[in-house]
Amino acid sequence: MATTVKAFLEHHTLTRAVVDRYLDPDGNNWACFDSELGYLLRSNLSRDGLGWCYTTSTYEPGGARKMIQYADRPCRINTYGDSFVQCDQVSDGETWQEVLAAHLGEPIRNFGIGSYGVYQSYRRMLREEDKTPADYVILNAYDEDHQRNVYQWRGIHMSPHFWPSVRDATGSDETFGFHANPWCFLRMNLDSGNFDEIENSHPTPESLYELCDAAYVYETFKDNIEIQAFMAAQGAEDVDWSRLQALADVLEFSIQTDTPDARARTAAALLLEYGQRATLHTFNLARVFLQSMGKKLMIHLPYSMTQLREVFGGAARNDECVIDYLKANRIVFVDCMEQHLEDYKSFSCGVEDYLKRYYVGHYSPAGNHFCAYQMKDTVVDWLEPKPPAYRHKDPQPDSPSTIRDQARE
Repeated sequence: MATTVKAFLEHHTLTRAVVDRYLDPDGNNWACFDSELGYLLRSNLSRDGLGWCYTTSTYEPGGARKMIQYADRPCRINTYGDSFVQCDQVSDGETWQEVLAAHLGEPIRNFGIGSYGVYQSYRRMLREEDKTPADYVILNAYDEDHQRNVYQWRGIHMSPHFWPSVRDATGSDETFGFHANPWCFLRMNLDSGNFDEIENSHPTPESLYELCDAAYVYETFKDNIEIQAFMAAQGAEDVDWSRLQALADVLEFSIQTDTPDARARTAAALLLEYGQRATLHTFNLARVFLQSMGKKLMIHLPYSMTQLREVFGGAARNDECVIDYLKANRIVFVDCMEQHLEDYKSFSCGVEDYLKRYYVGHYSPAGNHFCAYQMKDTVVDWLEPKPPAYRHKDPQPDSPSTIRDQARE
């Protein structure tokens, strides 16, 4: 990891070969440029699945991932979010939406986009609910999505293996995975203490070539508070701690700078706090928008293997403020952390063996099956009228709702 903000930004300056390939309409590319959201997805065949198999992702002309189950019937559920809604690393029929739709007897539309934050997913929702509306909306908030809300250019925060080389751009037949160029995002106004909605700073294909100039990249992004916090967490030497203190003051967050380790921990925690506040702000934007249109909202909370390892190992979960907000505002939500903790009690294997049952980085087909059936009861209770599979004239004696009612009595 670069030890200065300047070196970090120089390392992530693009090459013209990368931009040329990304903008090539005939290229075998994973993503395509979008002036507001940065990028959308293209139909592709990628070698990233279970056992390193190829997975097929097909996108309809309207932008949703291909619906298979009951696609000829009216759709009343739209889903928005990052790659855990998109269901990266599995083929079209293996997503949790398709598994759940097959069980419920009605279709579920998938507007997920890998690497989006909650705010970018909300902006996608505004667009799609105007064009392809549904009465019920599921919005995803993955554990890294919080920070993505406040990134002006998410790509420079990504792990190195996502960053394409010139060879990838010019000499490989594999699907070219470059994405996460600048997009719309949230930024804290340090004077008002409120979040401002910021539009994409590079809204044309031609403007991406500006990101190939190291001096331009440094001058444009060096003072961004999210980059300052991100690099402070890496121990960078040229961080402006006065800016981070100003953000901490607005968030009423205590930072420690007495040792290098304390500074790094503080910066990482500050960035997470900043991102989570942005998520709560986005939840409120989505709630108000959907209520104004008579629609219902559900929040889905999936987690990375890293987060599950930490909590399985005894660490406290780091998103209690998100859970508290959802409960306080009586928003229907699905908590995959609690579901995995409960599920793990049924196994005698180690944590790594447990995770291999469900993950290949993202959820495997088995993981999406787990996700679908863990959501099932909440979704059925949420929908009115009930989906075809649950339209009984009378409650069944072994149904979850009947069992719950008996338990209450």
